Amino acid sequence: MASDTVTARADPAKAGEDRPRRPKRFGGSRLGGLILALNLLSLLILFVGALLLNEWQRGLIESRQETLAAQAELLVRVLGEPQIGVTRGEPIPSLDPIEASRWLRDNFIPAGQRARLFDVDGILVADSYWVTEAIPGEPLPAARPAGSPVPTPDEAETAGDAQKVERARIALAAEVEGALEGVPQADIRTNETGDRVVSVSIPVRHVQMVLGVLTLEAGDVDETIGAQRRALMPFALVALAVNLLGSLLLHLFVARPVMRLSAAADEVRLQRARAISLPDLEGRKDEIGDLARSLESMTETLSARMDAIEAFAADVSHEIKNPLTSIRSALETLPLVKTEAQREKLTALLQQDVRRLDRLITDISNASRLDAELNRDRPRTIDLTTLLADIVSVYDAGRKPGEARVVFTPPEGDHAFVVGRDGPLGQVFRNLIDNARSFSPPDGEVRLTLLRDDIDERAVHVRIEDDGPGIPPENLETVFERFYTSRPRGTAFGANSGLGLSIVRQIVEAHGGTVRAENCPGEAGPAGARFEVALPAAPVARRP
Repeated sequence: MASDTVTARADPAKAGEDRPRRPKRFGGSRLGGLILALNLLSLLILFVGALLLNEWQRGLIESRQETLAAQAELLVRVLGEPQIGVTRGEPIPSLDPIEASRWLRDNFIPAGQRARLFDVDGILVADSYWVTEAIPGEPLPAARPAGSPVPTPDEAETAGDAQKVERARIALAAEVEGALEGVPQADIRTNETGDRVVSVSIPVRHVQMVLGVLTLEAGDVDETIGAQRRALMPFALVALAVNLLGSLLLHLFVARPVMRLSAAADEVRLQRARAISLPDLEGRKDEIGDLARSLESMTETLSARMDAIEAFAADVSHEIKNPLTSIRSALETLPLVKTEAQREKLTALLQQDVRRLDRLITDISNASRLDAELNRDRPRTIDLTTLLADIVSVYDAGRKPGEARVVFTPPEGDHAFVVGRDGPLGQVFRNLIDNARSFSPPDGEVRLTLLRDDIDERAVHVRIEDDGPGIPPENLETVFERFYTSRPRGTAFGANSGLGLSIVRQIVEAHGGTVRAENCPGEAGPAGARFEVALPAAPVARRP
């Protein structure tokens, strides 16, 4: 493509180089770090709250078991005395169910607790939930402790909870059996209604003989767990608030800017704008800002390329119109000529214009396909020394008498390597050699030299020199513009389209290099033209 397109192509890259580098962030993403931090914070709040409340629950249950165990120890000591719970006057002491039940009823009916007394055979002999027979002069005890919602086993069975009652009986029997062996028991189990209770079972001893088991239950475990859950609510609410805040921040700082970028892209797509410009987003230092700047740079590049294509189309139209006008004029004049010499002259002019038009169309086609070729071919490591030697050998093999000779001077030491596409790079040096030969005198010499940069080892230089008249100082940069041509006298008109050097600059800049023109110094002025191409050297790791 033309040199204006090259400028538009190169400017975004330069702008990207001028743009300050993003600082290193956690995981490479500032927004990603924010999202991760918010999610981890909410999870951390719930985790810490659960840990704290689990420890609190465990501590409450252990404290409740210790309290019940202390109460049970005190009660079994009293029940093991002959005057209270042990039969008197018998050779083998045993529990007195009537006296033990009376004493237990009179001295133990606290709210929220239940006491049960089993004999040595595991048979229930006393229960604080039972209603005892009325004793004259004594108040009737309550059917269950004040404030206790637990029904009697019979009530539970009549309510259709037989399975729950059976499971509760089995668990209680196992606990009592363990206590009858002389080992105090402490556990959390379910009662007849399916509620969890903290239970301790302590053997009733007379001296060392086990007479029975006292079981104390506290039915406030569910209340404790409910209190724990209520205590967890503040943590859950804080975690919910953090999540809502995180969602709001993501909406404000991610979703809405992306929607604005999408709307701006639609404006460009619908041709209501030539480029995306959102200064408030471009000033951000996160990924949204990077995306906004990249989209702006991309749309500006596309806009510049569209302008370049329009300008290129206008230049092409102008350049094609010149030979067409000449051809039309010659064709209109051809019927009017009277001599054969004039007819041959017009025919030669027509042939020259046709060749010129053919050369122009061919070069325009090559230039228009260049972008696609550069994007399609994948860069690879190229031995530039071998590439240039092969090109020079082709010129030597096809050299005709009187044409300039091409001489190649390779670098000292190892070969020079670059990363690029061998096809386009070969076209660069062929265009430069053809240009130098076209300005060289008959039997002249074109010198091709491959050099390494003594200052910057990362660059490789290729120098092409000729013995022609040189370049006017004011045109050292103009020669790279498309359709520019300035030929010495005697050169065939129309033999050059003016696109060769423009294509050279486009390919070189696409490979990250530079090309410049200058004159070779001589005693009485320029001693020829010199073109120097600088390309980045291939990294050592990518060299064969």
